[in-house]
This record gives sequence, C-alpha cells and structure tokens, in this order.
Amino acid sequence: MSAQNKYKKTYYNNGQLKEEGWQNNTQKNGYWKFYYSNGKKQKEGRFKNNKPTKYWYFYRDDSSIKEEGHFLNGKKNSWWLFYNKAGEINHKCQLKNNQKNGFCFRYRQDKLIKAEKYRKGKKIKEWTNLKAFKKENKMSDLY
Repeated sequence: MSAQNKYKKTYYNNGQLKEEGWQNNTQKNGYWKFYYSNGKKQKEGRFKNNKPTKYWYFYRDDSSIKEEGHFLNGKKNSWWLFYNKAGEINHKCQLKNNQKNGFCFRYRQDKLIKAEKYRKGKKIKEWTNLKAFKKENKMSDLY
C-alpha cells in the first residue's frame, strides 16, 4: 500500500476550523495551520514525520505575533524571537532542544537593554553594558 498525501481539516464543536494541513497516512507532513476556537490563527509551520520542522510562527488569540523560530527534530533550536503584546521584540534567544542555550538579547521599546548567556536553560552571565559584552564575546558566536 503506497503512502498518500491528503489535505486534512478538523473543526471545533462550534464549527470553527481547528487545524488544516497535509497528512501522509496518519502523520502530519508539510505545511499546517492551527486556529483558536475564535477562528484566529494560533500557529503555523511545517511538519516532517509528525514533528515540527523548519520555521514556525505562533500568535496570541488576538492575532498578534507571539514568537517565531526554528524547529529541528521536533524541538526549538537556533534563534527565536519573542514579542510583547504591542508587537515589538521583547527578546531574542538562541535555543537548543527547547531551552535557552547561547545568547539572549532583551529589548525595551525596540532598544537593546541587556545581553544574557545561557547554558542548558540556566543563565550563566548577564551584561547591561554592551561595550563589555562586545569585549568579552566574539560576534561570530552569534551565528
């Protein structure tokens, strides 16, 4: 029996679309969109073998962007952007296996106010002076 891609939609009890995307047998593969019960988009991104992969977007139930970033093997990895309710970047962080691992930059009103360094989810260093941050770190560490 050959695998077959089908476009699948499921709905909430109130009739609103809950999710839609490509499915291969029982596994999500390809692009999917998920919705809140009020009809607003909740998240969207790609699946491979039922695991989130590549770039994803997450939204609040008022449609404002909440966060966006990369998945690898079903886990958050690489750079992620996190937004406040006004739609401004609150912080951006390097993640590995769903936890902060690397640098995090904190913003207030689009202005960089603090840099932090994490290892396996635990903060190990913080800088409020960006000159000191640049002096202690290679910019190549940010990629």
